[in-house]
Amino acid sequence: MTNCMADEGFRGDMHMHTTVSDGKASPEEAVLAAIEKGLDFIAVTDHDSFRGSVLARKAAESMRAEIVVITGSEVRTTRGDVLVYCPGSAPEAVPRDPLELRDRMHEENCLVVPAHPFDKRRKGIGELVYKGGWDAIEVFNAYSDPWSNRRAEEAARELGLPGLANSDAHIPEAIGSAYNIVNADVLSAEAILEAIRRGLVTPVPGRPSAGVYLSTLSWSIERRLKRHRRGPSRLDYLEDEGIPYEK
Repeated sequence: MTNCMADEGFRGDMHMHTTVSDGKASPEEAVLAAIEKGLDFIAVTDHDSFRGSVLARKAAESMRAEIVVITGSEVRTTRGDVLVYCPGSAPEAVPRDPLELRDRMHEENCLVVPAHPFDKRRKGIGELVYKGGWDAIEVFNAYSDPWSNRRAEEAARELGLPGLANSDAHIPEAIGSAYNIVNADVLSAEAILEAIRRGLVTPVPGRPSAGVYLSTLSWSIERRLKRHRRGPSRLDYLEDEGIPYEK
């Protein structure tokens, strides 16, 4: 663990995807990209899978890199996408109902954060964000439109919740385009999540460059073409790992 200067904080991006779901970079490549960007911590949040974050953490440990990888996933609930961050291992079961998910993950000492809540194109949970009980709200997503981000920021303010800014990167070049400064006492997953829970976080909005946007679009087209050639498939990676999602 690394000590933190109180007036500096730790920098981290908490929403990104790897080859475990629909990202271009492997978990190891995501770690390397984050180190290159000067980030202190990341959360790999593959769709419906904690496996990417587990592999990324193992890669960081094998490199002996001074970067913390938080166990995470972007869960597609019955009402939209919710980010889950855990201080330790992945939970044993993940409900699909968003409010059940929130309550179950709190039992696991995990943080539950609506992702891009008002971005309909990206399947946010919308007005359900006002149901309460969330730990924070993603108030800035680097690929969401300004109106959606503004509404998320207003919701966080109304609810008195911390806000997060994240890249939602699907290619390594986009990692860290938006990030958070967290004033934790030490650099560890537990300390970072506890500091966010206490509101000791400052979101730092940012957009990828035009070139990175084009690269992201190119990757999206390439991925869809590959999926079309393979035939029907579904984003349910946890079943392959023996970690069931509840229907």
